[in-house]
Amino acid sequence: DGRKIAFISDMTGEEELYLLDQGGSGEPEQLTVDGDAMRYAPIWAPDGQRIAFSDKNGKLWVVNVDSKAVTLVADDMQGAINAYAWSPNGGHLAFILSEVNGFGSIHIWRVGDETPHRVTSEMYNEFDLAWDPEGKYLYYLSDREYTPQISSIEWNFATDRETFLYALALRDDVEPPLPPESDEVTLEEDEDEEEAEEGDGEKAYIDIDFEGLGGRVARIPVESDNYGGLSAAKGFILFTRGGPFYYGRSPDIETELKIFSLEDREAKTLAKDIQGYALSFDGSKALVRHASGFKLYDVSAEGKDSAKEVSTANLKARIVPQEEWAEIFEEVWRRYRDFFYVDNMHGYDWAALREQYRPWLEHVGHRSDLNYVIGEMIAELSVGHAYVSGGDFELPERRSVALPGAELELDSQADRYRIAKILPGHNEEEEYRSPLTEIGVDVQAGDYLLAIDGEEVTGSMNPYRLLRDKADRQVELTVGTAPTMAGSRKVTFKPITAETSLRYLAWVQGNYDRVSEMTDRRVGYMHIPDMGDTGLSEFIKWYYPQIRKAGLIVDVRGNGGGNVSQMLIERLGRKPLGTGFGRNSEVAGTYPGTAFYGHMACLLDEDSASDGDIFPYYFREAGLGPLIGKRTWGGVVGIAGRGPLIDGGTIYVPEFSTNDMQGNWIIEGIGVEPDIEVENDPKSVLEGRDPQLERAVEEVLKAIEADPRELPSRPDPPVKTD
Repeated sequence: DGRKIAFISDMTGEEELYLLDQGGSGEPEQLTVDGDAMRYAPIWAPDGQRIAFSDKNGKLWVVNVDSKAVTLVADDMQGAINAYAWSPNGGHLAFILSEVNGFGSIHIWRVGDETPHRVTSEMYNEFDLAWDPEGKYLYYLSDREYTPQISSIEWNFATDRETFLYALALRDDVEPPLPPESDEVTLEEDEDEEEAEEGDGEKAYIDIDFEGLGGRVARIPVESDNYGGLSAAKGFILFTRGGPFYYGRSPDIETELKIFSLEDREAKTLAKDIQGYALSFDGSKALVRHASGFKLYDVSAEGKDSAKEVSTANLKARIVPQEEWAEIFEEVWRRYRDFFYVDNMHGYDWAALREQYRPWLEHVGHRSDLNYVIGEMIAELSVGHAYVSGGDFELPERRSVALPGAELELDSQADRYRIAKILPGHNEEEEYRSPLTEIGVDVQAGDYLLAIDGEEVTGSMNPYRLLRDKADRQVELTVGTAPTMAGSRKVTFKPITAETSLRYLAWVQGNYDRVSEMTDRRVGYMHIPDMGDTGLSEFIKWYYPQIRKAGLIVDVRGNGGGNVSQMLIERLGRKPLGTGFGRNSEVAGTYPGTAFYGHMACLLDEDSASDGDIFPYYFREAGLGPLIGKRTWGGVVGIAGRGPLIDGGTIYVPEFSTNDMQGNWIIEGIGVEPDIEVENDPKSVLEGRDPQLERAVEEVLKAIEADPRELPSRPDPPVKTD
């Protein structure tokens, strides 16, 4: 009824559920005790008698507000329950439990029952729940659109826009949510009688006929799409629509809040470019978060024109840094206790370590000091991916510099700089754009740099001083073949702000050219810099053009990790099962079409990290070829964000282990040993050699010689006249 606010606080040192008067007066009333894990999202039952909440252990709880008795409703063995909702009047709690196949299924718990009722099967993925305020339907989202989107680079599919919106009829006598339309005249219901029925509905819990409930389903007539954020108000269903997930690129569709009118049978956009929303308890208003702030909308078919700004200008907090730092310290300690991938904390006494490091808080004088203390504490666990960063302190903005993508060298005798080398690029890609190689930029290696934007450059000055703060504009260079202004020319270029990508490209291209030269173009080469968006892009760019090579060197040296190694192993591990020929093609195709038929080797080193550790391990497990180089970093316990700390700082806890098919712990703290150990010693590197790459070429050529793998030529055509 708006009189009380339910919230979770760690004021006891553990997370507990409290009530507070909505005006802020009085002391908080504690509802739960004996907390020992992070707790989530308390939700009031509509009758105000109960509150549901979940915790990180996968348990869903209901607490009686008056008696403070706590009931365990469900326990998800695969993690936290994130979707749950009370029915009108609070007699039932619907929630999603995960299945072993990764899908979610709907269950409903009834007040007074010990066991929840399963509603849907494990065959389909359901998520997000919302009860019809009139108690007739339970709305939910489910992935049921199986029309595949086909890749343009290989004959394979991905799913997108797969979600539909559904309604379950809660009783056998409930009419369809959108009954057949009729042009017959209907009589208006008596107002007194209608009020009496509504009054009766408020006094008792709704009835649900569980027998056959999962089959009493109707699809709401909206096209399948990327939906989420489901809620319902009287006469309306609200949900969000977003774009597909790209790795390394923003969605091409801004997230919007849709509203479906059950009367008009039409979905409209209530708000565009949103970052989240909340529905008022009576369903009449929607508070929407935009990038610029908050707006309040009427929940109606024409509500998009009702937006009102909600000011947060006067929301302020008085902060005592030392108290906040102590809170953050305790929060980090609990997160590691709650989420560390093994509950024995690697055998360390985690409580004792807290007491060992807590006294250092007295000496913390800056937020960065706190990060140091926390970093030392979590380092005791001897695990990779134990990260702490950020927080409430400012760093000076780094000044940008306009870079030409070139190397300068000083000609001391002429007291001028020369352009010694222009870094080559792939100007078709913005990531690898090399400014001085673009069309119309008349600059050559060997030219003297005489002036920048009209200011003369001499050998006694740093030319990059004249390029500061010009990264967002065109820059004019005066260049010439002689160290004098006579005969010079002026050129304009569009700068870049970092040359890292160009230097990386030059290294990769150099390795590719070296391998091609050493093998008469029979063996290909590609480098995968990480197991994220850049790594996927580089794999796609370099793998498919070389798929018909006799050999391939896959280089993951210096790989920064990520989470896509399994995608790459799956593609590299495809085996051709057959061939095929077209009438006008003399080149054999393979079945499946994008399967590599040659020999492979993998390069790894001390800087192959995280998923860059995992990739070579499973490269070997898949029998794809030998591992050559040095032992990898050895950090493979994965992390996930659990929200920011109170001042916006970041803490990551190693949560997800990597194990072999027998369940053994692997790689962490050890790394992946190569099959053939090769050191890139400083002398060889300074001489321009790469012994690891050279050995990989040697091994692949040896494998090709021992087991030549060539696709067959076109056979003689069959004759079927006999």
